[in-house]
Amino acid sequence: MQQQRKYFGTDGIRGQVGIAPITPEFVLKLGWAAGRVLANGKRSKILIGKDTRISGYLLESALEAGLSAAGMNVALLGPMPTPAIAYLTRTFHARAGIVVSASHNPFADNGIKFFSHQGTKLADDIELAIEAELEKTLTTVEPEQLGKAERIADAPGRYIEFCKSTIPFSINLKGLKLVVDCAHGATYHIAPNVFQELGADVTTLGTQPNGLNINDGVGATQPAALREAVLHHQADMGIALDGDGDRLIMVDNQGEIVDGDELLFIIASARYQAGQLRGAVVGTVMSNLGLEHALKRQGIAFERTPVGDRYVLERLMQIDGLLGGESSGHIICLDRTTTGDGIVTALQILAIAVSQAKTLHELKSGMKKYPQRLINVPISRRMAVQNLPKVQAAVEQAETELAQHGRVLLRTSGTEPLIRVMVEGDNAQQVETLARQLADTVKNAVDEETAAD
Repeated sequence: MQQQRKYFGTDGIRGQVGIAPITPEFVLKLGWAAGRVLANGKRSKILIGKDTRISGYLLESALEAGLSAAGMNVALLGPMPTPAIAYLTRTFHARAGIVVSASHNPFADNGIKFFSHQGTKLADDIELAIEAELEKTLTTVEPEQLGKAERIADAPGRYIEFCKSTIPFSINLKGLKLVVDCAHGATYHIAPNVFQELGADVTTLGTQPNGLNINDGVGATQPAALREAVLHHQADMGIALDGDGDRLIMVDNQGEIVDGDELLFIIASARYQAGQLRGAVVGTVMSNLGLEHALKRQGIAFERTPVGDRYVLERLMQIDGLLGGESSGHIICLDRTTTGDGIVTALQILAIAVSQAKTLHELKSGMKKYPQRLINVPISRRMAVQNLPKVQAAVEQAETELAQHGRVLLRTSGTEPLIRVMVEGDNAQQVETLARQLADTVKNAVDEETAAD
C-alpha cells in the first residue's frame, strides 16, 4: 500500500500564498529538506525557475536560502516555463530542477514542483524522503560548506533554440499568421520569439505580466480572448498557453477551440502515418470517447489513466510509449522532451499543418468529439459514493441506456470536496438528461449518508 503524502500532491505542493504550506518559513525548510535528500551526501547544483507571480520573488529567495543551508549550489533562471526547467536541468547536468508556479491558478496561489536530474517528476520515494526530512529540525552546514548562487542569463535563448529543434529544419512557418496568447505568464518572452524566428507573422496576447494578472482573462483556461483575436486578425491559428507554459489550447481559422484531445489525435495520426508511433497513445478517464474511437479506427491502441499528467507519463514509461495527454492541453511527446510542453506541442501541430498543407480545422476533422456533461456534487467529507446501492443502480441504468454509444464516470476530486459526475455519449440531449438524473441521485445519497453520521 502506497504511503500517504502530507504535502505533495500529484503536481508538487500548491496553495494560497501566506497560508500553510505556501509560507516563507515552510518553503525555506522545504528547500533545506530537498537539498539534504537530493544531495545524497554530495555538493551539487539545483536550478530554480518561476512564473510571473509577484510571490515568486519571495518563494524563490526562501528556496535559495534553504538549499544553501543544506550545502547545495543554486542556479537562478528567473521567469521560465515549467518545461524549460525540465530541459535545462538535463542540459546543465543539475541534480534537480525546482519550479515556483501554480500553473493555471490565479495569482494569489503559488506552488513548488520538482524535476529529477533526468527532467522527469520526482519518484515517489524521493518525495516521501523529503517529507520525512521536513519533520526534522533545520540545521545549517558548516560556513565553508554553504551553497553559492548564480544567475543564468542566457536561459531564455537556450530554451528557444531547443524548442525550434523539435521540428525538422526544413519546416518554415513563413506565410502563417498566428495569434499567441501567453497568459501574462512564464512564456511571455519565449513563445513569440520561437514562432517569429521560424518565420511566422505573430500577434501577441498576454505578454505584459505585472505579477498580478497571470491567467486573468487570457491563456489556455480562458481562450475566448484568443478566439476573438483570431477572427479579428483573420489568423490561420491561435495558440493559448497557460501561466507556466505546459498546457496548450488552440483556435482554428474558423474560431473553433481545439482542445488537448484533438491535438493529441492530430499528432498521433501524423506520427502513425509516418511510421514514427510506438506503443499505445495514453489519455485519462476524462479523455473524450471520440478520441478513443478515432484512434482505434486507424488501428492505434489507446489506454486511460487517472486524471493527471503524472499518471499519463508513468504509463507511457511502463509501456515504452511516446504520446499521451489530457483534454486540458497537457500533451507529452516523449520523442521530443520529457514532460508536457505547450510550445513544443504547438510546433508539432504547425509542422504537421505545413507538411500536409492543411488547416488546423482540416486536421482535426478526422475526430468527432462526443457530447460530454460534467456536474460537480459537493460533499462535506470523503466517502465512497460509488459503492452506495442507489448510486450503483443509477449508474447501471445510465450505462444500459447508453449501451455502446457512451459511458459514465464518477470520481472524487483530488483537489476539492466534490464528486464529479460525467456522462458522455453520441446524443447530446440524452447525455444532459442522464447526467442530471445521476447527479441528483448522487446528491440525495450523499445527503442521506451525511445525515446518518
